[in-house]
Amino acid sequence: MYPVFDKHFIYHSYSSRKARGTHLGVERSYVACRKVSNNWKKKIYVLKCDVRKFFDSIDHSILQNLIERKVTCPDTMELLDLLLQSFEKSKGVGLPLGNVTSQLFANIYLNELDQFMKHELKVQYYFRYCDDFIIIHENKEFLLNLIEKIRKFLDNQLKLKLHPNKVEIRPMRQGIDFLGYVMLPNMIVLRTGTKKRIIKKIQTAKKKLETSTISELTFKSILTSYLGLLSHCRNRKLENYIKTFL
Repeated sequence: MYPVFDKHFIYHSYSSRKARGTHLGVERSYVACRKVSNNWKKKIYVLKCDVRKFFDSIDHSILQNLIERKVTCPDTMELLDLLLQSFEKSKGVGLPLGNVTSQLFANIYLNELDQFMKHELKVQYYFRYCDDFIIIHENKEFLLNLIEKIRKFLDNQLKLKLHPNKVEIRPMRQGIDFLGYVMLPNMIVLRTGTKKRIIKKIQTAKKKLETSTISELTFKSILTSYLGLLSHCRNRKLENYIKTFL
């Protein structure tokens, strides 16, 4: 089913897709911020939103109707029906977290929002990763006016709600927290909480190495993976800390 639907998704949808992911999502949105701000010369704003209890709120009937637009095979639809019946948060609602098919279904479901953003609201700089999305614009009022339109669309068309505590408009200069990174003019840094977790995990891995619970090769592969993560942002202090173990 993936090839059937993926070609209809917008470019800036980054979750659970080939050649996408969090790193590219952050990089592309950062490039857009720089472009809209004319290389940081103009003040810009970012609207950040999150769908409340997204997977628990996906309506099976709506999802099936969306899939039927592209899939006409009766056997496939019967299998889909059995799959959806295997999990319900409430009657006819909800998908299991972490399931591979759930990730595809999530993109099919929120592709409706993506198309609404692009073709109805004419939003140019819109980036989504699963149920988290941001919109970049130089006009704060423009972003404020979008919120109610987005809220109504989600409610009326997809039976979803914006998280009331996770809708905000911030100036770029204050930092935009998106997909584990914080975007600032002239730099991208790791979220503070992420840095603390990395340090804690390295310390735990070091203790396991000292007690021979893990091998030196495994320990070094853990360090290398974190250095790879840091290659997408600026965190020299943490990078140097990790290198002391190599």
